[in-house]
Amino acid sequence: MSSADSQGTPSPSERRPRASGITIPGFVLKNALRNGRRAMLTVLSVAVSCALLVTLLTLQRELTVPPESEAASFRIIARNKVSLAQPLPARQRSTIEKIPGVRQVSPFTYFGGLFRDETTTSWAQFAVDPARFRELILEGKIIEGSYDAWVKNRNGCMVGADTLRRYGLKVGDKLRFTGTFYPVDLELTIETVYAGTIDDRNCFFHHALLDQLMDDWGMVGTWYMMADSADAVDGVIKGVNAAFENTSAEVRAETERAFQLGFVSMFGNVKMLFGSISAVVVFTLILVCVSTMSMAIRERFRELAVLKALGFRRRELFAFILAESFGLSMLGAFVGIGGAWLFWSTINLQKLSQGFLVYFEVTPRIMATGGIVAALLGIVAAI
Repeated sequence: MSSADSQGTPSPSERRPRASGITIPGFVLKNALRNGRRAMLTVLSVAVSCALLVTLLTLQRELTVPPESEAASFRIIARNKVSLAQPLPARQRSTIEKIPGVRQVSPFTYFGGLFRDETTTSWAQFAVDPARFRELILEGKIIEGSYDAWVKNRNGCMVGADTLRRYGLKVGDKLRFTGTFYPVDLELTIETVYAGTIDDRNCFFHHALLDQLMDDWGMVGTWYMMADSADAVDGVIKGVNAAFENTSAEVRAETERAFQLGFVSMFGNVKMLFGSISAVVVFTLILVCVSTMSMAIRERFRELAVLKALGFRRRELFAFILAESFGLSMLGAFVGIGGAWLFWSTINLQKLSQGFLVYFEVTPRIMATGGIVAALLGIVAAI
């Protein structure tokens, strides 16, 4: 005689049906797939929403957190304090070289020309001092041609490997740029090719050539500096700013990272924009999950009542609903996040964005964020 019989009342577990071959996971799965079309549409809706959320978070990261190499922590850029568009006198160079902590300095002037007959050229051209520039871009490696040949040839240039592959160029080819910011055109010869930097697209040429074409211009766009160590960076920044304080050409020196973020700020409050869009995506995802679970529960409200009458507790019934909602949400998250990662990892992003974006890395942290959002929404929908 069982303990339930001795008490005269069967226990809840003994009152529950024991259908052959039916388990609790199987019961939950059967309910989730009862309406196959609705389940599939729910999963796809969650997948699309998660993929969009991951894409937005990745785009926000790429725009607000520029990629940075280890050597970039030693580099400093000085520009005109009034505006980046205002040039600086070339005579400042001798003063900067005397500031303690400065290992190397080179002019760094953006040319902004149009390549061949293009209406928009996505890769930049910079006028530099080749003899000093090599000590500034430590992470770059010469993979073709000769760096010394570029130093000796005033009409030569150094081009990134990505640009050579895109246009089918090679060492010795001629490059023609039509000036937009400057009233001169460039005719350059590729002398060497670099790779290994964050952006292997740019073209670097002699600043002396730009000076010559501009009739001994005597100005530079910005100054590019390398500090002796990470500890010396702050001292160099303060020293450069103080050296030209209260002059006709005051400068604003900052780290390379801060300089890059300055460009991002030109787009406005990027974080707020993408945060607002992401919030709309999450809200839409909530509506999808809640609507699906509401319809599913209404259809079998009587069945749940029967299960409760058979001895299932309220928390157990909620666990069934939670498992169903959570399972559909996580399946959609797996499809959406995995699909977004696969898509952005294999597509030619530079070609798709016409050079606006170089990298689009869907990091593990972003994927985890998408998964957590989907899991929380599955719980909220069940509740």
